[in-house]
This record gives sequence, C-alpha cells and structure tokens, in this order.
Amino acid sequence: MESAAWSAMWRAQHRPMDERPFSKESLSRIWRFAKPYRSRIAIFVALSVVVAALAVATPLLAGDAINAITDNEAAAVVVRLALLIAAIAVAEAALGLVSRWFSARLGEDLIADLRTAVFDHVQSMPIAFFTRTRTGALVSRINNDVISAQSAFSSTLSGVVGNIVTLILTGAAMLTLSWEVTVAALVLLPIFMLPARRVGRRLAAMRREAADHNAAMNDQATERFSAPGATLVKLYGRPEEESRAFADRVRRVRDIGVRSAMLQTVFVTALTLVSALALALVYGLGGSLAVAGRLDTGAVVSLALLITRLYAPLTALASARVDIMSAVVAFDRVFEILGLKPLVSEPAKPVPTPEGPVAIEVDDVSFAYPSADQVSLASLEDVAVLDTRGGEPVIEGVSFRAEPGALVALVGPSGAGKSTLAQLLVRLYDVGEGSIRVGGVDVRDLAFQDLHTAVGLVTQDGHLFHTTIRENLVLGAPDATDEQVWEALERARLAELVATLPDGLDTVVGERGYRMSGGERQRLTIARLLLRAPRAVILDEATAHLDSANEAAVTAALAEALTERTAIVIAHRLSTVRAADLILVLEDGRVIERGRHSELLALGGRYAELYRTQFADEPAADAPATSS
Repeated sequence: MESAAWSAMWRAQHRPMDERPFSKESLSRIWRFAKPYRSRIAIFVALSVVVAALAVATPLLAGDAINAITDNEAAAVVVRLALLIAAIAVAEAALGLVSRWFSARLGEDLIADLRTAVFDHVQSMPIAFFTRTRTGALVSRINNDVISAQSAFSSTLSGVVGNIVTLILTGAAMLTLSWEVTVAALVLLPIFMLPARRVGRRLAAMRREAADHNAAMNDQATERFSAPGATLVKLYGRPEEESRAFADRVRRVRDIGVRSAMLQTVFVTALTLVSALALALVYGLGGSLAVAGRLDTGAVVSLALLITRLYAPLTALASARVDIMSAVVAFDRVFEILGLKPLVSEPAKPVPTPEGPVAIEVDDVSFAYPSADQVSLASLEDVAVLDTRGGEPVIEGVSFRAEPGALVALVGPSGAGKSTLAQLLVRLYDVGEGSIRVGGVDVRDLAFQDLHTAVGLVTQDGHLFHTTIRENLVLGAPDATDEQVWEALERARLAELVATLPDGLDTVVGERGYRMSGGERQRLTIARLLLRAPRAVILDEATAHLDSANEAAVTAALAEALTERTAIVIAHRLSTVRAADLILVLEDGRVIERGRHSELLALGGRYAELYRTQFADEPAADAPATSS
C-alpha cells in the first residue's frame, strides 16, 4: 500500500510541467491591493499568533496533569489544570472565530477591489480589444479567476500564519521536553518538504489548464445562448457538433479535476502516514527514556500530543502552498488583463467644450488599426501567439470641416474607411496623425463625458441592453423625467407603439433588443440620442438594413435628430444625402472628391458613377432632394 502511494506520487511529480505560474511582480501587485488593509492584516496576524500559542499550551498542560496524577498530588491540582485546559479551549475557539471573521472580511474586501479594478480597466480598453476578445473568456477572468484568488486571503492566509507560528512554538516546546525525541522525530521532516514544491507546481499547472478550458466553455455558452447565436446554430451550426465540442471541454475539465484531486490526496495521505510513523517513534523512544528514568510520563504524553501539532501544520503548509500557488495563478490571469494599457485615455487636464453650436474639424488625419499584441491577449483570443504585424492605414490624409448646423455626408464603397472615421470623431480610437477638433478643441484634450455629451453617434446595429425601454433610453440622461422620455419617443416616431405595449416604458426589450424589429430598435437608439441632446450628431448608415417602411419611419426620426445640429452622415444610399451642404467621397481611406450633390454629378467622377449605379432608371437631374 505504502509503495503504491509513493509510486503514484512519483509518477504525478514527473509529468511535464507548465511554466512557472507566478512571479515576484505578481506578488508585488497582490501586495499593492492588500496595502490599504495593512492595519487589519496586522490585527489578524496578532490573533493568529495568540491562537497558535494557545494550541501549543494545551499539550504542555496535559503533560502536567498526567504528572500530577502519577505523582499522587492533590485532586485540586488536577482539577485546576483541567479547568485551565478547558478555559484555553474556550479562548482558542472564540479567538479562532474572530480571526476567521478578519480573514474572511479581508479576503472579500480585497477581491471586491480587484473585481472592480478589472471591470473599470476593461471598460477603458479600445474597441479593438472587444472585437478580438472572446467574451466568455473575459467574463471567466472577472468571475472564476477572481473567486479562485479569493481563497488566498479568505482561507489560506489564516492557515499559513497560524501554522507557521504553531510550528515554531511546537518545535521549541518539544526541544525543552526532550531534544533526543525531537531530533529523532524531525529525521522524517525531509520526506515532507522534498515533494511539496514539485507537487505544488504540478497542481498549479493543472489549475491553469482547467481555467483555460472553463473560459472556453464560458465563451461558447455566451455566444450560443444569445438569441442571434442560438438562431445561427439552429440554422447552420449543427447542434450535434456544438454539443460534441462542449462535451469535449467538459471532459477535459473533469479529467483534470480527477487528476488534481488524486494527486493532492496521495500527497496528503503520504504525509499523514509519515506523521503516524513519527507518533509511533515518539511513543517508542520516549517510552524507552521514561522506563529508563530519563523522562517523566507527562513529558511523553506532551511530546505525543505535540508531534501531531508539529506534523499537522507541516501537512497543512504543504497543502497551503498548493492553494497559494493556485490562487496566484488566478491572480496572474487577472493581472494579465490589468497589464494591458488602454490606447485611449482621459487627458490629465481636460479642456471644457465651448458653449453653443460646435463645428467639427478633421485636419490631415491618418489612422491604422493597432496590431493584436497591442490590444489583446493570446489566452483571450484562444490562439498560441498574437499577431504582431501592424495594421495597414485605413485613413490617409483626410481633412474637412463641418460648420455649426451644417450637414456633411460621407459616401463611398464598403471598406473605404467611413465607419472608421466616425469612430475617430467620437474618440473610440485616437488618430495616428493629424487632429480632430470639436468646437476648436482637440478631442484628445476633452474629457470623455464632455466629448460624448457634445457629439452623439448612432450606429447601424441599434444595440440595446437586456432591460426596460426606459432604462435603455435614459442611459445618457439618467435624470430625464417620464415626460421627457415620451417627448423623445414622439420625436422618434415610436411613442404610439410604446403606448400600446402592456408594460409601456417598463417593457423589457430582450438581449440586444431582440424582441423588437430592426426599425423599432433603430428608432429607440435615435430616441436615446434625442434625450441626450448632443450638439453634433454622427449617423453611421443608420438606415442600411431596413425595409422601405421602416426606412421611412427612421428617416423621419433622423430628421428630428439633425434639426439645428451639426451633422455628419455616412450613407450607402445616395438618395439620403442629396441635400447635404458638403459630400465627401472616400475610397481606400482617402477623400477623392468633395462638393455638393449637383457639383459632384457635373464632375462626372466616382460620385456620379455611384449615383448612376443606384438610380439607373431615374434621370439624375430630376431626382428629388431629400435630407437624412
């Protein structure tokens, strides 16, 4: 039995190991999170020391009680020692509860800080981060990994401190009772210490692998359980293949769990066996010394009780090392995200936006999307190595000015850079070269809140959160009254529909607004924009995927949104921009033509070609002018 146990441990230890799971930098970052609570940590450590000292006092008093009995001392002496042992037990239990409360509260506070820091940091990342990252893997970091890290403070910390103190005090007490027995018992100590490091590293590697598989499962579930994802799977995704892929990851996590549990169990069982052998040694050697008159009976009993207090902390510390390493692995995965530097950040000294109508100026702007290694992590993309190649320029030398209250249209083929330019205008990315100014102030000098209050963007997907109509609308105007909300809905041509819904403004729209039609979702996003009332509006193909009826309703809503505002409209359908004050034709990231509708038609260039393609059956000169 003993041979089989040690053989299994040897095989487990000699499997290939993962990279070192933590670094001094990780431990330093953990301490930076813990530093604000250092006074509470000091109290907790002091309590742990007192509890450990009380734990060592009991075996010594038990030995004194045995000596009092064998020496036929007065019963009062034995009773007094027994009462003292009982009082120490009560004090140890009470202080243990207080110490546990401190450790639990400390752990929960630290994890709350860490989780909040991760959430805030992720929100500061550029859009490129979210377009590359698997959502499930990201959620796994903020949930599973943070919860795993919690054990380092809520459970393991108290055990480590208490066991180290117990180990020191127990060793000192045993040496005072009998150095011969103590030295003989410690001969078995290397059997504890030698395998602990290797087993701990192997378990940490297993936990890391399991965390990766759990992140993959979360990602698959997050994508497939959304309404669009579930629809796609039913139509094209082969549910059997989806189930097989998910089950494969589940089995891998299961197998890792079994191997990890068996490795730890074999390790602890072997250490427990060695502890029992040490106890037998104490009884044998200590008893021999007592028979020879070199040691009293009470000392033998104290040594027997203390040896369990010596090897139990060693066993616990060996397991604690595994727990600490696993927790630090979880911290490491979280710190990977915190280590990503946001490409767009708040200015140190923001400049306020000027009052009144604002102009938007684009001055010789060039831009290329960042490479993967600048904005993402290989583990979040489920790839071995991130692509380090820089992006090709998608905007090159673009300049124009949208005067206050004017309408500027951006047109051109797909991939020309129109939507990218819109994202630069609201600073979802920073320009590579040149500058963008709102009201004469560079957008990089504006606080995010001020910029997005001054400039609003309506995208073509009309995204909504899984909450009520009211909460979706007041996202940018949290103090808006119901009267203001209904006014915005009226202007967005949606009030009549919302009024007919059973729950009215409290109707839940579903994930991504999936319970509403495309036109209804788009009009809700326009109502949200109207409620915030920005001074400049950017419309990124807001009617691109709508049928004729919905397009007419959305176009009417957009007319409200553009009234008396500086507007930049991106459109594929040229009929929506014929009344623009300035039309820019983009191709391959450059402005190749600019002018009014009639001027561009007369030029006979790329705009005229696009226009003839869309209105082949309609004479260009007679086409009615409508605004978007």
